[in-house]
Amino acid sequence: MHDDELGVSDDIAARLIAQRFPELAGLPLRRLRTAGTVNTIIRIGDGHVARFPLLEESEEQLRTEAAAIAEFVDVAPVPSPAPVGIAPASSDFASAWAVQTWIAGDAVAPASHESSGEFAHDVVGVVSALRAADVRGRAFDGRGRGGRLRDHDDWVQRCLTRSAHLVDVDHTRRLWHALHDLPSAGPDVMSHRDLTPFNLLATGTRLTGVLDTGGFGPADPALDLVAAWHLFDADRRAIIRDGLGADAVMWHRGAAWALQQAMGLVWYYETSNPAMSALGLSTVRRLREDEELARLA
Repeated sequence: MHDDELGVSDDIAARLIAQRFPELAGLPLRRLRTAGTVNTIIRIGDGHVARFPLLEESEEQLRTEAAAIAEFVDVAPVPSPAPVGIAPASSDFASAWAVQTWIAGDAVAPASHESSGEFAHDVVGVVSALRAADVRGRAFDGRGRGGRLRDHDDWVQRCLTRSAHLVDVDHTRRLWHALHDLPSAGPDVMSHRDLTPFNLLATGTRLTGVLDTGGFGPADPALDLVAAWHLFDADRRAIIRDGLGADAVMWHRGAAWALQQAMGLVWYYETSNPAMSALGLSTVRRLREDEELARLA
């Protein structure tokens, strides 16, 4: 999926896990086929999972993520993986890597729960709990989404250029231009910062787990509203909007963040990760078909 992507064989993974986490040596290993774009995921027995980065990361980076993961565990109303340990880079694998606890549940897809009111209310509960967490004097760190919308103009333009065969570029450009100058939605709050379907687990119609929490931190309070557009139809989006008390500015900023993220998925993963590209396309479709946004574009 990426230039300079790192690979790890099953034999090397088993050797590294036994060396660095001897208490887990000998447990059955199972490589998981996921839509993820950041790590190779290998389940260890029933209770743990190893995450081998696809692109090189330092121990310091993974320690920062582990602190965010632990903080998320403390405030989230549903289970999420807890950090177990970090292993350094070696001659066998050129990046630091990590082990976490395993969280059971079924992976959510872009349309699997789009008409579930129960699931929408559960998402409201998670986002509300995250927003209520103490930012401890911190502010948005400037990485990725969560700051000024206009900072992403060049990226969106690049995505539009690469996606003419996939989406209605003219409409998408008009919508972005209608949204990218919106004022702040309020002070930064604690945010998952990547609340996409593939980072959520379900049991039936209920949300029972949240994954990839290493980016947990302060950001635009509208950022986690991307979940409304990635996951739900119009009626269930209304549950999210009402449940989180989103005024017009906050709601439209959430749509802008969803658009920025979706447009990157559409073309970048078109051939290397079709499931991720399909998520981008379904989100762009929801944004295009929304009556309120249509009046802006």
